[in-house]
Amino acid sequence: MTGLPDSHFEELIHPHTGAVGHVRTPARGFSSDFAAVVEGEKGRFFVKAMFNVPGGRKDSLLREQAINPFVQPLSPSLVWSAGGDEDGWIILGFEVIEGRASRFEKGSSDLSAVVETLDRIAGLGLPEAAKGWSEDRWDGFATSASEAALFRGNTLVHSDINPSNIIIGERGTWVVDWSWPTRGAAFIDPGCLVVQLIAAGHTPESAEGWASRCSAWTSADPRAIDAFALASLRMHRYFSGRDPHVPWLTAMAESAEAWVERRRRPDA
Repeated sequence: MTGLPDSHFEELIHPHTGAVGHVRTPARGFSSDFAAVVEGEKGRFFVKAMFNVPGGRKDSLLREQAINPFVQPLSPSLVWSAGGDEDGWIILGFEVIEGRASRFEKGSSDLSAVVETLDRIAGLGLPEAAKGWSEDRWDGFATSASEAALFRGNTLVHSDINPSNIIIGERGTWVVDWSWPTRGAAFIDPGCLVVQLIAAGHTPESAEGWASRCSAWTSADPRAIDAFALASLRMHRYFSGRDPHVPWLTAMAESAEAWVERRRRPDA
């Protein structure tokens, strides 16, 4: 079948999709080995898959599978799964939602819904499945263990807030790509939003103004936010330095730098 990775992949999904008639790859990117809307005899599904190889990213897909029941109705429902360690492919089939990527630009009518959605994520509670997923991705960019400890918490954190992962549809707002949900400080998702808003053209003051509409932001220790802003800057500089010709990585580093400069001002 044209559009599917290989015949074995087609065999694995056939019990769930039936004969596949059409495969449509979305315009927005995904970090999976395969991501597309698959239309078959049994319906339409958004299919994400990873090939299980040494050093691969299968854990992100397994984590998304585990968290899905607990993030309803914010996330599209996982309808079926296929494959496994012995099959090479690990495949998830989600319901198809109709919508578009949210717009983070200044003046966007989506921003209120985006902020409300972040509050809804923080209000989901910490499911049992996530209790062992302690947030540590910013640890290597903190200056000390005590600083990294400021990023710990008991809130379910999506940790990849960007326009493509918050979908605006007629039925409401959806949060997709739960590849790395963690247990962390509640201000992390609003903090990620700040960097994204600056990259979309907001001033740091405007970006923090939107973040301040999140209850997790207003209740956070400003010192913890300062530490997170600095760690985010170091992280984005690191990734930008590895791939200096990738424009969006450069934009993230520049946005994080503008945020840190804002946090350092006496009037911040």
